[in-house]
Amino acid sequence: MLTIAVGISPMADADTSSDTSAEKLLEGIRLGTTLQHGKLDGHIRKDGKRTPLSLHLSGEDITFQFHTNNTWSGFHMQLKEGEAKLFETEQGKATPFPPQKIGEAIIGSDVTYEDLSLRFLYWKDAEIVGEDKIKMQSCYKLRLLNPGKDGRYSLVYIWVHKKYGALMQMAGYDAQGRLLKRFHVTDLMTVDKIQTLKKMNVETYQTGTNKVTGVTYLEFKKPSKSVRRGL
Repeated sequence: MLTIAVGISPMADADTSSDTSAEKLLEGIRLGTTLQHGKLDGHIRKDGKRTPLSLHLSGEDITFQFHTNNTWSGFHMQLKEGEAKLFETEQGKATPFPPQKIGEAIIGSDVTYEDLSLRFLYWKDAEIVGEDKIKMQSCYKLRLLNPGKDGRYSLVYIWVHKKYGALMQMAGYDAQGRLLKRFHVTDLMTVDKIQTLKKMNVETYQTGTNKVTGVTYLEFKKPSKSVRRGL
């Protein structure tokens, strides 16, 4: 059951006919998912196996690291001029991700590089297309279109809590409109009066069907010391 923590100021109702309102909703979501508190630790869990995970914000660069085989590895996402680009580091030099790698699975899980980075939250021209109930909570439904050809998703829908502006659910589709992945936020936590992700389930679907072929869990713990560091 989803827990909506209180203690934050309810956001004003958005004008559902305005693309500007969609952008304002996304700004709030980005603030809650880009580590305004500097560093967030957790793990990726699949089939009972937990892989330590760490996210760290430094300026406009977010580092994603996961621990396997006694070694930390990962990648970076650079936020610049409203875009989110993924980079890998080799021999101390950062190079852009090859387009085909963006949609690859991480450590055999259902989570890909574009899933973990949530880079689709930075796609431009978001639009509010309606309202839905998610776990008994009233939400705005936003449509995000991939401006390029990289990654697996051509279209992503996200659901945002109307009162608190929290991310509730996401669904990614391919160019043929077939469901590929669904993300369910099952728990949130409040850090510096901002709602941020605590637990999320990532479901992979058999292409063209509603059959779930795999589930991976992303789980984070609340920082013991938080530092307000928004973008």
